[in-house]
Amino acid sequence: MRKIILFTSLFLCSLVTFSQTKNPTLMILPSDNWCNQRYFMTEYNNQGTIMKVPDYKLAFQEDTELGQVISKIGALMLKKGYFLKDAEQEIKNLQQRQAEDNVTQSSTSGSSLAESPLDMLKRRAKADIIIQIWWKVNKASSGKSVSFTLEAFDAYTSKRIASSTGTDLPTSETLVPIMLEKAVSDRMKEFTGQLDNFYKDIQKNGREIILTVKRWENANFTLEKEIAGDEITTYINNWMRKNTVNGQFNMSDATENFIQFEQVRIPVDDKYGNAMDAREFGRELQKYLKNPPLNIDAKLMIRGLGEAILVLGEK
Repeated sequence: MRKIILFTSLFLCSLVTFSQTKNPTLMILPSDNWCNQRYFMTEYNNQGTIMKVPDYKLAFQEDTELGQVISKIGALMLKKGYFLKDAEQEIKNLQQRQAEDNVTQSSTSGSSLAESPLDMLKRRAKADIIIQIWWKVNKASSGKSVSFTLEAFDAYTSKRIASSTGTDLPTSETLVPIMLEKAVSDRMKEFTGQLDNFYKDIQKNGREIILTVKRWENANFTLEKEIAGDEITTYINNWMRKNTVNGQFNMSDATENFIQFEQVRIPVDDKYGNAMDAREFGRELQKYLKNPPLNIDAKLMIRGLGEAILVLGEK
């Protein structure tokens, strides 16, 4: 009887654990190269530097194949158990809030932070993984074939985490979305295997972000100032050890004016079960700095989901 009860308890625990595992959320977009080849590009001003980026809104409006292709690829991902954010709808929502300035500026020192249109899209859509698709139709005497490249990027770090490329055999099929669906489907197992490995890693070791701590020029302290026996840098370093997953982070550079933390592993979810990102992690550090013994105000700024910047001295 005890064995039956023990087995049943273990079985139920395993079900609960499995049900708590969250699959990553994906968003599918055309690749930069695809957009450039079809002249779906736009420019924006990044603190005086003109940057050329894909114009996804124009691409969805004018290309008749794009929506169908993304729908076909999305259906394949849904079958594998992934959750999808609709890129076209998210772009429409972003356009409705276009009045929001993508440059955050301090009213005192004039320091500013630029955010690219893609960063804004990733931040608002809250997708874990961005999948980019490129394709090209080839003509041959025996019919048409399609070449494709499918790449997945961590939305937090922009690191490539999975890729697949190939060319299908010539066929009499003429509809590109159907041709592409078959070509991708034949190579989907390897691609999703790479995605699964990535997500297993972040479930175990946490998400990776970048955190930078700076000080305003008019601040009456440096990061080397001692408060209650320790430097400000030491307080921040100790907080990072306690609040990162297994104390994993790299303090790649530090001076009296700034600290650069890279490969910072943060929990996938906060204590309430909500997805954790660089903003939320940075806000926790901001709260810590505000309390005794430091009593330091800080302005929190972000780039996308995966980079937070704290500027100490004032908001």
